[in-house]
Amino acid sequence: MIIPALDSADVLPAALESIAAQDYPNIVEVVVAAGDEDSAGVARQMGARVVDNPTGVTATGLNLAISVTTGEIIVRCDAQSELPPGYVSRAVRTMERTGADNVGGMQVPVGGSPRQRAIAAAMASPLGAGNARYRLGGEEGPTDTVYLGVFRKQTLLELGGFDESFLRTQDYELNHRIRKAGGVVWFDSGLEVRYQPRRTLRALARQYFQYGRAKRQFAAKHQGGLQPRQWAAPLLVVGLTLSLIGTLIEPRLLVLPALYAGLLVVGGILAIPRAGAAAVLVPAALAIMHLSWGWGFLSEALVPRQNLSTRPDEARADLRHPGES
Repeated sequence: MIIPALDSADVLPAALESIAAQDYPNIVEVVVAAGDEDSAGVARQMGARVVDNPTGVTATGLNLAISVTTGEIIVRCDAQSELPPGYVSRAVRTMERTGADNVGGMQVPVGGSPRQRAIAAAMASPLGAGNARYRLGGEEGPTDTVYLGVFRKQTLLELGGFDESFLRTQDYELNHRIRKAGGVVWFDSGLEVRYQPRRTLRALARQYFQYGRAKRQFAAKHQGGLQPRQWAAPLLVVGLTLSLIGTLIEPRLLVLPALYAGLLVVGGILAIPRAGAAAVLVPAALAIMHLSWGWGFLSEALVPRQNLSTRPDEARADLRHPGES
């Protein structure tokens, strides 16, 4: 069991408790790659092995944790996640049954405050997730990516582990290489993992801007690797920008922004059963996700950034959660 943790002392205990509650009958090692002293202290107090990750970069932490493990199967858990009872046992059975190189399931966002509930509802909405099975669920079987992942260690070693040049989307990039090498990434809808999303809209904007940048980096490195849903946000940003500029000449071009605003309102209405009164914030969360992701993608295409994994201080700044620590 490997966990990358940065500024996560407040949420890490729940993740470690969910690991301790697993019923897997064989030996379980728990390794936390800690990017700060508070996270490291919590991990040690709860009996986990700690490896230091001075960069704070998730991919680096995952590789450091993998390097000290002895098991044949690697189970990734994030500090913001809580594994359900029986998760590891079910994933290993699915791996043995299917021969897959990586088995994973759904991310189930949950929130406490109204803003966090709204963000969770937006992330779980088809308007926020497209057709991603790891967000919406669906039929069991091979897929492009899954949430977290239960891996064969030999596969990770053969592929060189996680690509440390990616601050975000390192899991998607690894799953792409697994499939390109002839391996199988398997989605099991019975593996549902609770996830605590960002607590503020500002933090959500920063997160999705980074996602957009990372996906453009992925597209530059792996030609043809993007899914159709991943082009939607940058095309939306371009379309809205051109239509707003065009209204200076033709006011009827406001129809596109108006239609988009109406779609956001529909998304908020559909989120009422899940978010309750917090659904009033769902349109704003959806817009932030779309526009931040799209602008991150386009800005990376226009002005590519130097690999931050070689600049630890800047990498850590990009990975922190503003207003959440």
